[in-house]
Amino acid sequence: MAVQYKDYYQTLGVPRTASEADIKKSFRKLAREFHPDVAKDKKKSEEKFKDINEAYEVLGDPAKRKKYDELGANWKSGAEFRPPPGPGGFGGGQAFRGGQPSAEDFEFGGTGFSSFFEQLFGSRMKGGAAGGFGRRGNFSPEEQVERGNDIEGDIMVSLEEAARGSVRTVNIRHADRNESHQVRIPAGVSEGQKLRLAGRGESGSGGGGSGDLYLNVRFAKHPDFEVDGHNLVYELDIAPWEAALGAEISVPTLEGRVNIKIPAGTASGQKLRVRGRGLLQRAGAHGDLFVVIKIVFPPKISDAQKKLWEQLAHESKFNPRD
Repeated sequence: MAVQYKDYYQTLGVPRTASEADIKKSFRKLAREFHPDVAKDKKKSEEKFKDINEAYEVLGDPAKRKKYDELGANWKSGAEFRPPPGPGGFGGGQAFRGGQPSAEDFEFGGTGFSSFFEQLFGSRMKGGAAGGFGRRGNFSPEEQVERGNDIEGDIMVSLEEAARGSVRTVNIRHADRNESHQVRIPAGVSEGQKLRLAGRGESGSGGGGSGDLYLNVRFAKHPDFEVDGHNLVYELDIAPWEAALGAEISVPTLEGRVNIKIPAGTASGQKLRVRGRGLLQRAGAHGDLFVVIKIVFPPKISDAQKKLWEQLAHESKFNPRD
């Protein structure tokens, strides 16, 4: 099944030779601009935010980026892409399982990732009956009652949704019908958690009940935070004089900005903990926010500034190599 090629470099606005740092910088800029919580056109921004997240999911991961770059001749934007067959190729995630669509064939919308991404990096959906993902057997001819297949797929959730909860729409296109379902994402949901929609899987036969729909939660990449369990990690750039003298600086959280104190003599790489500003846990408690310090020097200094640095070097008895 051919799908439309997606130029992830174009999506992030970077050249193919871009460094990891440049890719991350571009992602952060675009993700802040099109984040659904701040953009004026919410519907348009949600689609753009998904595209940006998908591009960074690939280009921000060296292994995925290498696999993507190996498409070679298929780099032409807008060209149809048909992954090579076999387990060693890119065909592990085709939306249809081959041949003409049957009543059990389906496609799933709501993951936040395109068909192109799924064909490259894994199937969006898995089908099968409950208790092992396979059709139940061992029925006599008089007992041809089969429960429908369960369906399993991923759903992309923003950290803000994980913190506050939300309701999302997912779409399933079967060969014989289209369905839309409202999914409640509970506050405190965690990465990898399964959300179950009872009876929303494949239809049964012979009077058997329908299977269930299971959605595996995947956190969307955030422009500010990395996730470590229920804790959040934020990298804060500070000037050398702020590190030496101490400072009070505003940092973001999922609930708004807060001021934190930078102690005098703070070193690069040091972690400062802001308690209770991480992700909500199911028990009602919150994780913490860890602010990682990065001391950044100005790229250029004036003659007057250079004299001040020279004066500091002359006055100071500190030698980091002692």
